[in-house]
Amino acid sequence: MRQSHIAIIGAPMDLGAGRRGVDMGPSALRLAGLNEKLAALGYEVEDLGNIVVDQPENQPMGAINARYLPQIAHSCSRLATMVEQAADEGRVPLVLGGDHSVAVGTVTGMSKHFRKQNQKMGLIWVDAHADMNTPESSPSGNVHGMPLACIVGLGPEELVCLGGYAPKVDPAQVSIVGLRSVDKVESVNVRGGGVHAFTMRDIDERGLRSVMQEAIEHASNGTAGFHLSFDMDALDPQEAPGVGTPVRGGITYREAHLAMEIVSDSGKMASMELVEVNPVIDEVNRTALLAVELIMSAMGKRIL
Repeated sequence: MRQSHIAIIGAPMDLGAGRRGVDMGPSALRLAGLNEKLAALGYEVEDLGNIVVDQPENQPMGAINARYLPQIAHSCSRLATMVEQAADEGRVPLVLGGDHSVAVGTVTGMSKHFRKQNQKMGLIWVDAHADMNTPESSPSGNVHGMPLACIVGLGPEELVCLGGYAPKVDPAQVSIVGLRSVDKVESVNVRGGGVHAFTMRDIDERGLRSVMQEAIEHASNGTAGFHLSFDMDALDPQEAPGVGTPVRGGITYREAHLAMEIVSDSGKMASMELVEVNPVIDEVNRTALLAVELIMSAMGKRIL
């Protein structure tokens, strides 16, 4: 990493998911020793705690095609402010989710940080799902299936225009890695949105090294760095059982570490978030422990 200070920010939100439990993800990651292990790598770690998130029990669900949208927008706005401030102070923001809708807040904060310097940012999205639904295309109405669409300028105004502008990232500088579950109507947004999508077939045929190198090239072309958004359901469920939307045929344990090591080698990662760890359906915190391992590889830990 180019910077030696890491700011950890918890985003315990499950408003965007259809299955409860991911709000406990930040606690599970901390319990797995994240802070101590980062410090052992030589980083100065500052844990800023968790953002305030509304609980669905006492909130109106709202529109059926975008559940809890106002509450998610408010939480993402709070997260964006914390991320922007941490980046402005020279720290590497490390956001712990929560469901993947928190990415709108993280990316907004980083995008605003770079805009102040007249710079652009790229985005690498490691996920089994494209997360490019809109309220009109979503079969579930769960907002955690919409954040990437919002980041590139598609979807509900409350999230698309968070921070006062759109898009947050140029679609040409976005790479999706590990894709294997796309809704039929959503696929139109993926194909027409201008993002670079690498499916599991690409990984099978070309190998993960080639895919990650190209993904980094796209996210780095004309940018000052990229944000890495890692959804634990990108891994095969045998490796990471504690996720809300598991899909068979995912990235293996060793492939995931290789991907993070290649990200680290690039020296271009400016921020990171890890999302969708659900301790309620996990096995003795196994998914959180693996998530911490992957963060460590992205931050520079090596075998030798």
